[in-house]
Amino acid sequence: MVFVAVALDDSAEDVAEFATDIELPVLLDRHHVLSETLAVSNVPTVVWVDEADRIVVPNWVAFSNDLFTDFHGMKSGPALDAIRGWVTRGDVPEELAVDPATIGDLSADEEAARLWFRLAVHLRDLGDDEGASQRFARAGALAPFDFTIRRAAMPLVGDDPFGQPFFDLYGQWEGAGSPYHGIRPAQPN
Repeated sequence: MVFVAVALDDSAEDVAEFATDIELPVLLDRHHVLSETLAVSNVPTVVWVDEADRIVVPNWVAFSNDLFTDFHGMKSGPALDAIRGWVTRGDVPEELAVDPATIGDLSADEEAARLWFRLAVHLRDLGDDEGASQRFARAGALAPFDFTIRRAAMPLVGDDPFGQPFFDLYGQWEGAGSPYHGIRPAQPN
């Protein structure tokens, strides 16, 4: 069994402080290819893939620790127990035994938002901050509750991804019913 973390950040330096003391590979998906392939719209998202490359549990919210439990209200223990059960006994809790096809693909707007996001990153890398800012805004308008776009853009346009812009986004997301591509955030039994 291999566990891999994938960070959707701009650089290895952005991930380094979060990867300290982690004993598993941490990959960097700067262009969000994996999140697009798996229709990931929020982080953290956990996907269980077996040895035959089959998705056993599609996009599911789970936390590795209780650092932000006061904020999001989810304890890590039940999720970690579910993962341990799968690893040691092959058990998949009923609420996680979801056909990956039921999760659905990204909408046309969400796919377009991913392209606008990539273009914005490219323009930013070229030094065109104004052009990048316009494209980040366009991506956010097309996928207003996609944290892999909206929150990922925050540090790239000078906003704090742990500051008020994030809390404003989070409040809007909750107000919209907490839309999520995946198994609804819930604790397994």
